[in-house]
Amino acid sequence: MQEPAITPDLIANHGLKPEEYDLILDIIGRTPSFTELGIFSAMWNEHCSYKSSKKWLRTLPTDGPQVICGPGENAGVVDIGDGQAVVFKMESHNHPSYIEPYQGAATGVGGILRDVFTMGARPIASMNALSFGEPAHPRTKTLVHGVVEGIGGYGNSFGVPCAGGEVRFHPAYNGNCLVNAFAAGLADADKIFYSAASGVGMPVVYLGAKTGRDGVGGATMASAEFDDTIEEKRPTVQVGDPFTEKRLMEACLELMQTGAVISIQDMGAAGLTCSAVEMGDKGGLGIRLTLDAVPQREANMTAYEMMLSESQERMLMVLRPEKEAEAKAVFDKWDLDFAIVGETIAEDRFVIEHGGQIMADLPLSKLSSAAPEYDRPWEPTDLAEPLSDVPQIDPVDGLKALIASPNYAGKQWVFEQYDTMVMADSARTPGIGAGVMRVHGTDKHLAFTSDVTPRYVRANPVEGGKQAVAEAYRNLTATGARPLATTDNLNFGNPEKPEIMGQFVGAIQGIGAACSALDMPIVSGNVSLYNETDGNAILPTPTIGAVGLIDTPEQIIGKDVRDGHLAIMVGAAEGHLGQSALLAEVFNREEGDAPAVDLEAEKRNGDFIRDNAELIRACTDLGDGGLALAAFELAEAAGVGVQIDDGDMAHLFGEDQARYLVACNFDQAEGLMIAAGQAGVPIVSVGRFTGDSVKLGQSDAPLAELSALYRSAFSDTVT
Repeated sequence: MQEPAITPDLIANHGLKPEEYDLILDIIGRTPSFTELGIFSAMWNEHCSYKSSKKWLRTLPTDGPQVICGPGENAGVVDIGDGQAVVFKMESHNHPSYIEPYQGAATGVGGILRDVFTMGARPIASMNALSFGEPAHPRTKTLVHGVVEGIGGYGNSFGVPCAGGEVRFHPAYNGNCLVNAFAAGLADADKIFYSAASGVGMPVVYLGAKTGRDGVGGATMASAEFDDTIEEKRPTVQVGDPFTEKRLMEACLELMQTGAVISIQDMGAAGLTCSAVEMGDKGGLGIRLTLDAVPQREANMTAYEMMLSESQERMLMVLRPEKEAEAKAVFDKWDLDFAIVGETIAEDRFVIEHGGQIMADLPLSKLSSAAPEYDRPWEPTDLAEPLSDVPQIDPVDGLKALIASPNYAGKQWVFEQYDTMVMADSARTPGIGAGVMRVHGTDKHLAFTSDVTPRYVRANPVEGGKQAVAEAYRNLTATGARPLATTDNLNFGNPEKPEIMGQFVGAIQGIGAACSALDMPIVSGNVSLYNETDGNAILPTPTIGAVGLIDTPEQIIGKDVRDGHLAIMVGAAEGHLGQSALLAEVFNREEGDAPAVDLEAEKRNGDFIRDNAELIRACTDLGDGGLALAAFELAEAAGVGVQIDDGDMAHLFGEDQARYLVACNFDQAEGLMIAAGQAGVPIVSVGRFTGDSVKLGQSDAPLAELSALYRSAFSDTVT
């Protein structure tokens, strides 16, 4: 087939700037072939190269005694003792999910699961963080249904429990929803598999499903803004098959026991191109591929299509040649393709053969580690004016406004579509706060959470970045878990705009400070830029996924609220209403500064909660909606009323940080008060859990009435 001529339009359609194309010419000293242009396009886009973010990502803390493997591999690896490790990562599938909601979300789940089992870990938990446009927007209901069904359809069929997540709505996501997928797995700490190739002349083996034309150019599409040509991008969305992925996982984990695997990499963004280049580059080797050997499900596929296809459920491996027969037998047993498609070479080359012709011959290192890196101009975000007076509102009316909003209503409609109990190790399922999973066959448990408050980040990127980490820290702490490490999913608009790049830089600075102060290093992550439609950017949304460890069942803090328990607030309250949920939902105002995050107070108060877990019957952190929403959520989950003594609006709905709400009996409260005095931790009794109503100051309403509103508002909005 005649390859098209390289023209300025073709270069632009591949997402390459003129100066980037000039750099390609300098590197190879000639005009690239069409296939070579596609390879450069795939490897140099934002999604694969991190060219706008690398400078700042390097500033994040990534080390610690608990870290076995930090960023740079398929997923991060953290020691949990007893020779075991937790392997986890979060990634975005934003653009595909907006174009084709079901498959976009489903393949996002599939991709993040592969990242985990590629490392030799069996997945034990998933989460998802979803951001949609305003409920009244004509696309929102379709997106919500498609995305939730896609996540459930893939995760449920694969057989991994959903541990939690978050769902938000805001007009800034009208043209660009966010679908951030998280997965975690367990592995033996001394049996982690990495992607760096080693040895010259080693077979490069293709594993899994056949290659088709779905997803061709997907990584490049994910690195571009949307406009009115969005429907033309539908063919760039992949199609997933969770049952094939389940077989692929079992085959890979079985294969890893044979000693056959030198290195292994899943085929995700940019498919065969990215997986081969990354394995070669990390090992300081070249790769030669013969595409005629690639298993194909469609006829007459070109080299360009095979190299850029993002067909799902595929892996690439460098194999010990003496183990070929044994390895092939494993994949034959699982009815999956196993094909030797190339070899490692000593030269720094990436050579692609097809139909007896050399379709690409490029310096491999220039495709990966030597990809362009930009120091984008950036402008610090102008901090908001101080918040002007907020009108008084009846406290229960304020609470009703929050729980009637799909942002703060119960999310049962979502998580009841996910399997939360498969594998039978779920100790706490989605609802309030972090999810908790037992480490099978042990007394240990792992806690999982994902958090960010985008309106904080827009108002004050540094404090908003800190707060995302601090809230994750508190959510883990509220289960009794010791926070271990984090993964990030950094969703922003166009980094070529200095104000957007300023949001990114500020958020990174805040995240880095919080991760250092709270001993929660970043061990993996993903950057998703160009989340804009017709020039309108999303809210800056740096989602933080975090994992914590509970050593014994006795350390778990439950949700055991009983009639007569006292409501105890840990942490200082000043009544900060800037950028608060109350301000947004009741008054339609997003004004003022984000709440300040005192990282020393976060650490001190978190340590206090964990050190005194035996005195606490239930605990939740105070975040969106402040004390009023937290007290209601604990009461509603337990079916017990609550009375908060202070009726001041700012005290009830303020969103000051480093705070927890605790339920316990009188004797336990006494013990907490004494311990708090010794630790220098602010603590105060704010009320009692009792009766069958919710009373905020002098305002009250039946718990049953509020519960019915809380449990129906989300489904009423999206169905």
